[in-house]
Amino acid sequence: MFKRVGIALGPSYRRIHSQASSSARGAHSHLRAHPGVAISSGLLAAYILWYQNNRPIHNDTASPISLGNVMDKKPVLPAGGDVADADDLRTVVWGSNRARSNTLTQEPTDVIRTPSVAAWLDGVALRDLAIHKDNAACVDSRGDVYQWGKGFSSDDVGKRKPTLTLREKNITQLKITEGKLYALSASGKVYALSTNSTKQVLRPGTPTPSSDSWWGTGWFWGEDETVDFVEIAPAEHLMWGEKIVSIDAGDHHVLALTSKGRAFAHPVDKKANAYGQLGFRKFKVPDPTIHHRSPTNGHLDVELIPKSLADPFANTSRSARPTSVPTTSENLADIDDSNIRFCPNLFEIPVLKGIEMAQIAAGGRTSFARTPDGRVLGWGANDFGQSGLGSNVALDTITVPTEIVLWKSSASRGNTKCIDIAAGGDLTAFTVERTSPMSPTIVDLLVCGNGQWGGLGSNTFSSSQATPLRARNVSGLLEYSDITRSLQPIVPHSVTISPTGHVLLTLNTASTTNVGGRDLVVWGKNYESELGNGKKSSVPVPTALETPEGGRFMLRRRKAKVLDLHGKVWKHNVQVEQCAVVGPENSAVYWKIVS
Repeated sequence: MFKRVGIALGPSYRRIHSQASSSARGAHSHLRAHPGVAISSGLLAAYILWYQNNRPIHNDTASPISLGNVMDKKPVLPAGGDVADADDLRTVVWGSNRARSNTLTQEPTDVIRTPSVAAWLDGVALRDLAIHKDNAACVDSRGDVYQWGKGFSSDDVGKRKPTLTLREKNITQLKITEGKLYALSASGKVYALSTNSTKQVLRPGTPTPSSDSWWGTGWFWGEDETVDFVEIAPAEHLMWGEKIVSIDAGDHHVLALTSKGRAFAHPVDKKANAYGQLGFRKFKVPDPTIHHRSPTNGHLDVELIPKSLADPFANTSRSARPTSVPTTSENLADIDDSNIRFCPNLFEIPVLKGIEMAQIAAGGRTSFARTPDGRVLGWGANDFGQSGLGSNVALDTITVPTEIVLWKSSASRGNTKCIDIAAGGDLTAFTVERTSPMSPTIVDLLVCGNGQWGGLGSNTFSSSQATPLRARNVSGLLEYSDITRSLQPIVPHSVTISPTGHVLLTLNTASTTNVGGRDLVVWGKNYESELGNGKKSSVPVPTALETPEGGRFMLRRRKAKVLDLHGKVWKHNVQVEQCAVVGPENSAVYWKIVS
């Protein structure tokens, strides 16, 4: 997969030279006593010299680790270490690949310490890429979904390459949860697949959204499916022209946003509302005992109760509780929640009905929604302060969407407007814009939650931070614009937070000049080299990632010829840009098709 130049073989060569010198001295005295041996040795040396001059001589460097013929012929990074300067579109990965999960590479490599080219995604641009614990998925240029990894395929390492699973659905976005993959199409439909290939086997006669009856046209047009999947449809009626435009997922729940600003939630399994992250408790699921269902028949009314409501006194004492309090209704006991048909619906969040939303975001156990005017609502787990409600709120669970007051995190009292939310695991980041009549507009990044590994970006290691802190080095940055002839704020282009505590931020330093690229800034947990700096110590302050030669690792934008994962040309002169994504203890930068 990647090639490296070893420089630590000098001591070994010196030891070999020392041993050879001492051996030569002993052999010299031995040859003086036995001249016949000397003649034989001379003939042998002459033969060896003739043999060596008639065959190629190879370098003594270690054999490179490769993912196939592609990486055997091409270097990992071009001159200068800038992968964006290469003629081909190259995806680079780094971080943990332990337990042979093969989410980053097919080779049995535990840790990739610096950005290295992934051969199986070399030369392609993607619509989306998602990485989870032991499986990963991507959407190629044609909108088809590919999955791979140890959790997806069998124990055979050779079968862990990207495998086509969902085809001809024009997918634009992917999210992976515990055991399930959710895909959003350009038409606004949401599909669910298993992240295990053995559970994707389509039994004969099993209906799918593209072949749901015997009179369908799938058999005629060759669209019969071979992979089991299900459409996750809104339970409430959508208005004319309304469709789902964005999805996000936590560990056990999924959020969706429509083109009209309506917010929906979906339970992935029975743990979906353990901290109230759904925003509701009661909903309907299909009754597995009834095969012919109708809108009014064949469904069960179930309830998922947050832990704080099921047992309000669970945290009042350190002593063990005598019995566990159930958090699910009794009729859910015999229902398999690992099945993709556990709940095939999205439900509108009751409290947010009638309120237009511009963005939804999901942490591991939390949910957030942002209004067009920059106000933020949060609900779900708050045991690490990840909801951002401040130190005055001591509740570990927020069951009702509650407004987050972000202006308290600023020393000035100007107008504060949230323009973006990023959440992952137990960390949350708010990108806020501050305006004041007496000073130029600035943009800050406010982070809260579990900063045990430095994920807060404020040079602190705090395991619980309820009041969002201003991240250093990426907040309040200004640059002079030749267009407006004034100071303009440098706005983060994107922020991605991993479930395990490291953060990647793309700084939009080329927004006004369109020259160069966007700086990639990293911080947080680094035990598995997930920050890509070649080290294993956590970084509590946002730091620009560097290439092996010491240059700035910059993400660029350009036009290129785009191939699909079968190696066929999709289109020429396609606008693509480099995009950073994170997974549990690993990271990747891939070329994303700009819509």
